[in-house]
Amino acid sequence: MKMSEISQILIPKGFRFAAARAGLKQSGRTDFALIVADAPASAAAMFTANRVTAAPLTVDKQHLRMTGGRVRVVAINAGNANCAAGQAGLDAARATCAAAAKTFACKPEEVFPSSTGIIGVPLPAEKLIAVLPDMVAALGAESDHFEQVAQAILTTDTVEKTAFARVAIGGKEVRIAAVGKGAGMIHPQLVPHATMLVYVLTDAFMEPAVLDDYLRRVVEVSFNRISVDGDTSTNDTVLLLASGASGAAVGAGDSDFALALKQVCTSLARQMVADGEGVTHVVELRIEGAATDADALLAAKAIAHSPLVKTAWAGCDPNWGRLMAAIGYSGAAIDPERIDIWFGELRICRNGSRAAEFDEVAAHAYLRQPEFSIRIELNQGSGACGFWTTDLTHEYIRINADYST
Repeated sequence: MKMSEISQILIPKGFRFAAARAGLKQSGRTDFALIVADAPASAAAMFTANRVTAAPLTVDKQHLRMTGGRVRVVAINAGNANCAAGQAGLDAARATCAAAAKTFACKPEEVFPSSTGIIGVPLPAEKLIAVLPDMVAALGAESDHFEQVAQAILTTDTVEKTAFARVAIGGKEVRIAAVGKGAGMIHPQLVPHATMLVYVLTDAFMEPAVLDDYLRRVVEVSFNRISVDGDTSTNDTVLLLASGASGAAVGAGDSDFALALKQVCTSLARQMVADGEGVTHVVELRIEGAATDADALLAAKAIAHSPLVKTAWAGCDPNWGRLMAAIGYSGAAIDPERIDIWFGELRICRNGSRAAEFDEVAAHAYLRQPEFSIRIELNQGSGACGFWTTDLTHEYIRINADYST
């Protein structure tokens, strides 16, 4: 089943797609995908904050600087992260770019490589290069071609992840489509500040600098607000491309475009959490009344990353004391005697102590739902944030204990 909160598939104009079996995945499934712009597209990207960085990310940053933010071909492989492979990893990424550039008659620096999979294994670029001719013949701009990309880039994911939106700009329809992967090793910290890979496409016309501003703003309230296990991957990437093929120009600060972009990115981010490795509960955290928004985020991350909290959720245990402990060491400014907590509409904690109306049976029943919300009021100011996370289960351990074998 494909996970997409927006049912209508809307493919932006100016892009074509293909996928192939290059032989990287042990399963034999498709593992190499291309997104090809009909002409060099405006581009903006954000990458992991991990200081151990995969080779394709190094190449991507160089290429974006060299082109001033233009991309013609996105080449994505799954089954090998091309990370911690030294000079051989850089050579493999660059060889793939050179071959793709020759295939599509563009400059090597207009190729944007991405990789996901096991770290520390040399990437056999020759396998990717060998299937390029077949992929050229298979390129298409229809929804099934887009879906092929969504399938090919998966690793431990169990479902495809896509999202779509459209918005009227200057009397013309602008489409936005996003495809991504991510199920484990998910706590993106994307900066200028399994792996998460996200590719967002639009057929609006935008200059790279404008695109970059939209991307930075939307990442902060979507992909930087999720966590499955607290690990930050070496390969995390979000790429935003604008083909201009709709004929609609979008300038800075267009609220309609910004809202549609946020809708798409938030949908994709939440789908990643829902498909987290071994997940049985998806949790929406709402932190309110913090001294600042930054403090609210500190509190949310401390809760989302606590093994004690996450295992309590796995057991549907309404142990709200673990939430209090995590808030206490989060670094956020707090007064312990002013904290209030709700599980959905159930009042759990009042002024830092067990609420008189706390009903343990009802709270346990509420936490048995596959999705639930927890709201925490710190009563320190107007800072707030939303954050999506998961429980931590035996199945997560099994998946990651067996991943490379």
